[in-house]
Amino acid sequence: MILRDYLPSPHLHEYVRKHQIIKFEFGAGGIIPCKVYCPRPETCLVFRLRNAQKVSYPSNPEILTHPNCTIIGQHTVVTNRYTGSDFWILQIVLQPSALFRLTGIPAYEITNTFIDAEAIWGKEIRLIHEQMCNTEGIEELIQIIEAFLEKVIFRSKYSLQGIDKVSFVILNQNRALSMDQLASDACLSNRQFQRRFTERTGIGPKLFDKVVRFEKAFFMKNAYPHLDWLSIALACGYYDYQHLVKDYKYFTNMTPTGFYELDTKAPERTFGVVELQQV
Repeated sequence: MILRDYLPSPHLHEYVRKHQIIKFEFGAGGIIPCKVYCPRPETCLVFRLRNAQKVSYPSNPEILTHPNCTIIGQHTVVTNRYTGSDFWILQIVLQPSALFRLTGIPAYEITNTFIDAEAIWGKEIRLIHEQMCNTEGIEELIQIIEAFLEKVIFRSKYSLQGIDKVSFVILNQNRALSMDQLASDACLSNRQFQRRFTERTGIGPKLFDKVVRFEKAFFMKNAYPHLDWLSIALACGYYDYQHLVKDYKYFTNMTPTGFYELDTKAPERTFGVVELQQV
């Protein structure tokens, strides 16, 4: 069993937040629980190396299968992810505006959904996936994807701009933020700020800020289950407990305690592992 985060090479940090290796092997015939995946401030490039990963959305009862190489957009809804008995993926968690900078695709076009990465990079990424499936070493996997990303970055036509730096600020927030001030820092009017942030990140800055704060609370409870919700709320920038409850109901339609108890049934818990914000 592996559930681990790896920092990217320093020269890729402008585009990549972290690499995630997730590998589980369940016993034959066992019932594998689904992973209830909460909204997080992330857009990902995911490579399936063994059994397929499937997903369902609250608005659609159909269970969909992720392609071998999947681009997952920014999500603001809970999804159910289903794994096979031999589950192994490499997930590249991108910086908030990296997908737009690498592809030119407006990020809002894939908000709360996913697309086949082959539709963007064709045979090139298919060959990368084949290389990955033929290696067992984690270091080799990361070397393969980083070499690919270096080529994509070299071809990119979009440089780092002030609006991109704003998303970094929100992502690493430790205090209440003024959207007006962030717009001013990016040298944009409020309307331009909203439009360009949504184009590059997938959702507006206020909602992105809300997702960041929610994720912090989610991971803090996992890391410190003995902490009461009021302490977590105040530590994560909420005004009070009711403010935290409001965001939990907005994103999950559940109370903080209810969603936490649901998360305790996740597949990794079968191995005694708790998902934490490692990087």
